Parts: sequence; structure tokens; C-alpha cells
Amino acid sequence: VDTDRCGAMGYCFGGLCALDIARSGADVRGVVSFHGLLNGITGLDANAVRAKVLVQHGNDDPFVSQEQFTDFVSEMNIAGADWQIHQYGGVKHAFTNPAADDHELGTVFNASADRRSWQTMSNFFAEVFAR
Repeated sequence: VDTDRCGAMGYCFGGLCALDIARSGADVRGVVSFHGLLNGITGLDANAVRAKVLVQHGNDDPFVSQEQFTDFVSEMNIAGADWQIHQYGGVKHAFTNPAADDHELGTVFNASADRRSWQTMSNFFAEVFAR
């Protein structure tokens, strides 16, 4: 393992965990959250974020309220983080999971968002891991 070039990524709860790694100030270059929850752990230093942050988010994700979305943006700005959100229109939670097909719950696979989000993550990590 090249300890100078570590990152984290995750889906859903794992996406929240990736964001919390950044919030903790861990020595990682970048983190990626796919349809993860955006509300973080309380009690962390708002200025601890050192990693670059990429959030892949479905605009119609019923598990993330507009208030949580706005609070996350504010949190990243207060931290002075290098962050970005790719928000996919008409896309719900679990959009990368081909088995997700519960329209009532709001977990629905979206092939375009899945493909685009993977490419975006690949580009992001190519940038953050560049020497």
C-alpha cells in the first residue's frame, strides 16, 4: 500500500462512512460517497476536513432531505474543503444497484447515473492520486 495515496469510497451507509473519514481529518487524499447519507457525526472539528470530497447524489433521493443537503454544503464550505457534488436529475437512492427496484421506497437503479458516477469517481481519483 502506498500510504501517501489513500482514499475511501462507499455506497449508502458506506458513503456516509467515507464522508465521516474526511470529517475526522484522516490522512486520505479523497473520499467518494455514492447515494450516501449526508448528515455527519456530531462533535467533529468543522475544520478537520483535509481530503477532497466527491458526493454522487440522486436529486430525488428520499433518504436525504433538502435541509440535510443544504447543511452538508454549508458544512463543507465552513471547513474550507475542496468538495464537489454531482447531482443526477430524476434519480433516486441506490441508483448504482441493479437489484434496486422499489419505487415506493425510493430505491431505483439508474443505468445512466451508475455509469456516469463511476466515470466521475475514476476521474476524481485520477486527479487526487496524481503525483
